[in-house]
Amino acid sequence: MSEISETNGLLGKTCEPCRGGVDPLTEPDLTKYLKMLNEAWEIIESKRLERTFQFNDFSEALAFTNHVGQLAEAQQHHPDIHLSWGKVKIELWTHKIGGLHQNDFILASGIDRI
Repeated sequence: MSEISETNGLLGKTCEPCRGGVDPLTEPDLTKYLKMLNEAWEIIESKRLERTFQFNDFSEALAFTNHVGQLAEAQQHHPDIHLSWGKVKIELWTHKIGGLHQNDFILASGIDRI
């Protein structure tokens, strides 16, 4: 696993409300922001950010899910969370713009620190 740099440009930032009318990030920005995250994150079809986390059992996966939920509420930016036994898949994208926004990477960076 790669270490997350304290100077990655995302730490300490908070999500800003996106009201639509903003263009999704383009490939150069997607690549730049992806490098700031744990290497397990993937960009899917240039539209979604996705990562699967593995756990020893359902209880650990559920506890992680609850922490992600608390962070999402605090940031007012909500991922799709898929919970199963020993596994949590997180999908991020900004629905209002139909693609990825800096907010998605800010939240992913926060999830990396849970």
